[in-house]
Amino acid sequence: MADFEIIPAVDMKNGKCVQLVQGVPGSEMVSLDDPAAVAVSWVNKGAKTLHLVDLDGAFEGKRRNGPIIEDIISRAKPLGVQIQIGGGIRSFEDASRLLSLGADRVILSTVAMKNPKIVQEVSDSFGKKSVVVGLDSKNGYVAIEGWTEISKEKAVDVGKKFENLGAGYILFTNIDSEGLLKGVDTNPTKELVESVNIPVIASGGVTTIDDLFKLRTIGAFGAVVGSALYTNKFTLEDAISALKSIV
Repeated sequence: MADFEIIPAVDMKNGKCVQLVQGVPGSEMVSLDDPAAVAVSWVNKGAKTLHLVDLDGAFEGKRRNGPIIEDIISRAKPLGVQIQIGGGIRSFEDASRLLSLGADRVILSTVAMKNPKIVQEVSDSFGKKSVVVGLDSKNGYVAIEGWTEISKEKAVDVGKKFENLGAGYILFTNIDSEGLLKGVDTNPTKELVESVNIPVIASGGVTTIDDLFKLRTIGAFGAVVGSALYTNKFTLEDAISALKSIV
């Protein structure tokens, strides 16, 4: 079985590293002053991939945390980590700039739903593995604009469409579980994993190491973990060790 990626989240808002409840602005359960230092600490604890999100970009369409992201890239990349970035990427130019700065993967969410061809454009220009399509799902339907709008398209159907357009990964966030620290509901993720032939990274609800085992068992490529790590539900080191011990 391939290694299961545990991907710490570094979500940025107003220059701070935060964790929101259900993605709602103002619901910060965690607020730390130095996102770059936080990112490097995850690498030092064993992370092989970092998940960076500019929440100001996601909510407002303007990426306000660009200098911090550049700082993280400059400090983390020499340590051998992969970096995926999302939040406020609204054009091919935005994606191209981040990839040229050293990001390994860009997460295309709202822009992909509004302009599906961008997935093919980025994939053709930078390679399939550079493109992560972010599907944020509520009750099985894709949410956009920082989760403020629910589309009429089902996540499974959208996942297949973007696989055909050249996406290398799908980041599937189950909004119904996100940020609540009540465990994962694997059924929506399992349905998507079984519907596409590209890796699916799960997000939303991971609370225990057992949740990671559940996601690995259904075939997820990895999981983005935020609140559980920041509130010490488990440590990254313990999770990595546990997954290695039971293959």
